[in-house]
Amino acid sequence: MASISASTTHKVKKTVSKPVGKGKKNGILKTGTSSKLKGKAGGSGGPPLTRRGSAPRLKPSSELNHPQALDAFLSLDESKQKDRVLQEFLPHALGERATFHEGIAKPHTASTSQSRGQAAADIAVLVKKMGPMVVLKRFGVLAEVEKMLLPDGIGAAFGNGTGRGTNPGGGMRKIASAVSLASMDSSDANIPSTMSIGTSTLGTDSKRGKTTPQNAREGALLLLRALSELGLKSVEPFVVPMLAAALDECGSSSSSLREAASDASVAIITLANPLAMPMLVIPVLFEALQSPEWRVKSTALERLSQVAADAPRQVSKMLPQIIPIVTAQIWDTKPQVTKAANQALLSVCETNDNPDIKPAIPAVVHAISKPADTYKAVEELMATTFVATVDASTLSILCPILSRGLKEKNAVRKRSCCVVIENMSRLVDSPNAVAPFGPLLVPELKKVVEQVQFEDIRDIALSALQSLTKALGHSDIEEAMQSIMRAEAQRAEEEQKRIEEALEEERKAEAENKIKEEEERRQFKEAMEAQRLLDKLALEEEEAKKQKEFVKKEKQKTKTKTSGGKCQGCGLKKCKKTCPFA
Repeated sequence: MASISASTTHKVKKTVSKPVGKGKKNGILKTGTSSKLKGKAGGSGGPPLTRRGSAPRLKPSSELNHPQALDAFLSLDESKQKDRVLQEFLPHALGERATFHEGIAKPHTASTSQSRGQAAADIAVLVKKMGPMVVLKRFGVLAEVEKMLLPDGIGAAFGNGTGRGTNPGGGMRKIASAVSLASMDSSDANIPSTMSIGTSTLGTDSKRGKTTPQNAREGALLLLRALSELGLKSVEPFVVPMLAAALDECGSSSSSLREAASDASVAIITLANPLAMPMLVIPVLFEALQSPEWRVKSTALERLSQVAADAPRQVSKMLPQIIPIVTAQIWDTKPQVTKAANQALLSVCETNDNPDIKPAIPAVVHAISKPADTYKAVEELMATTFVATVDASTLSILCPILSRGLKEKNAVRKRSCCVVIENMSRLVDSPNAVAPFGPLLVPELKKVVEQVQFEDIRDIALSALQSLTKALGHSDIEEAMQSIMRAEAQRAEEEQKRIEEALEEERKAEAENKIKEEEERRQFKEAMEAQRLLDKLALEEEEAKKQKEFVKKEKQKTKTKTSGGKCQGCGLKKCKKTCPFA
């Protein structure tokens, strides 16, 4: 039996795996892409966009991948180009394969994600060569994409109805009307649909109101992604407004459709101009966070992290609006949403450019998601020396934690919060910056001044309250409290008005439905009455016919001759002498 000691050696054959070559083809995809999103292209001559991880760039098919084939297509007149785009490339992208397109010798092949991606890349090549106005608008490609993804209009995205969502009373319809969306007027009645895509619910998300086939929706998302990957600023007005449709499809029951939707949303935000983030992209993400689908919310939070990386200056200015909405998602029941919310909150808070609170941001964000660690964040802020000007973005990060710290039972912790508030208030740049946060801090500071039993803590709280009152632009504490009460009353009045308007709209909708139901009931009653009368007339006609037949038979019995002229007694036309009827 062999023994093993310390001097025993073993020879192990070392195997070295061959690295995958950069740019190696894998169907329509190419591996070796960067794990990070690179910079955007400024135009047709800019660098191409690179995709992250499992979503490399789409590659055109052999039909337009060669210059000769592309030149042959461009040599056709416009009507033939339009017919070929609408009858060949677009149906392929939306999941329909032409039976004899590849020749009669080859069998009819089913549509796959690879073939749909190739057809989408073919259309993107044509858009790059001919321009988006020609292919997307004049040829009607964008109208067909909208019919696949938004058959009920952009207002139906995310399932946020009247009175719901971040923009009560309007939702996505309100966002669409706030800015000029170049793609939202594409569904023209003068552009008939040339697609043979049916409305079958087979393989669709019928529970979510989606009746368009999955292949068509996946192809439309691949087309949006291919257009975004061109990096052309001329494509941006047509593609960026479709972000809502891409996010809405992230809640699909099909994994391939969810991947296509997620990749399309990443590409759209990468293409979007940073100046479009506050007015168009971020409000759409806010509406997506109100969706009942947890996958939609998780994807929207991931895209918010991407927006923070692409447009930090714009996100920093919107922190007072972003932080409360993202914080509400931390308490979601789904752990995926909670994790994405924590990461998004850290990403957006790190866009703040105040150098004083930069080291304390991780602790503050952690304390927002875990209230038990609030005092640890306050201790981090206690060690901070405020030198730079404190703006609304900085206050939106600090005030929720400080307000929570003032509500703790421990008086020493309340003292620490008062010290931070006093130091911070001395460097506020304008009263408008701190005005939204006055209702959070002033009432709590006033409670500390009036209720804490330690005199030194009350003095520090009073000093902090006076500094904050001065930062708010008021002469004394009572004036600040009255201003806050007026603002709260006005806010409550506006909220009550909004609720009443929403209820009024619901009442109007219910009244319209009631009138419609009554009209349908009346029409049904009239139809049933008409049918009853028709049945009665038919029955009367049948009775009259039977009576007529009966009378005819009775008359026939009293006659001596039959209808043929023969005697009923002897059966002869001329009766015998022995016939009783002779």
